[in-house]
Amino acid sequence: MVLVSRKDRKLILEYLFREGVLTVQKDGMKPKHDHIDVSNLRVMMVMKSLASRDYVKMKFNWQWFYYFLTDSGIEYLREVLHLPAQVFPATLTKQSRPTRSGGMGDDGEGKGKKGKGKGKGKKGGWGKGKGKGGYEGADEKVEGGGEEVVAVVAQEEEKA
Repeated sequence: MVLVSRKDRKLILEYLFREGVLTVQKDGMKPKHDHIDVSNLRVMMVMKSLASRDYVKMKFNWQWFYYFLTDSGIEYLREVLHLPAQVFPATLTKQSRPTRSGGMGDDGEGKGKKGKGKGKGKKGGWGKGKGKGGYEGADEKVEGGGEEVVAVVAQEEEKA
């Protein structure tokens, strides 16, 4: 059983309410949590307690606990921390994005520049493998009627 002081518990709950999420490494011997000035074991135990009361949802992956605050958890933390109803966690507040100009870059050239999203390169396509024909050896004769196959492949290349 781990006893957590009121001061430490309050620090953990304030951080959880401010961010809306909390990650804890599964290492009880770690002296301090990464973001809170409290022992990692104490953070684990407080969050385990909140998860058992369904105030947070817990995911565990690669030796890390991920805790997400639920709606009932927000109400509970408002009561415990004596917060007004207008205050919300960071995960529920919408961030304002800066407006973008209409397709022009910093130098004013706009489209037609090389950069992200061009993809296929100079040759003009992803496929067709090493040669121009679809697979190696497509231009070679095949036994029994191979001349017809070569003619069909040549016609397809001319169309493209």
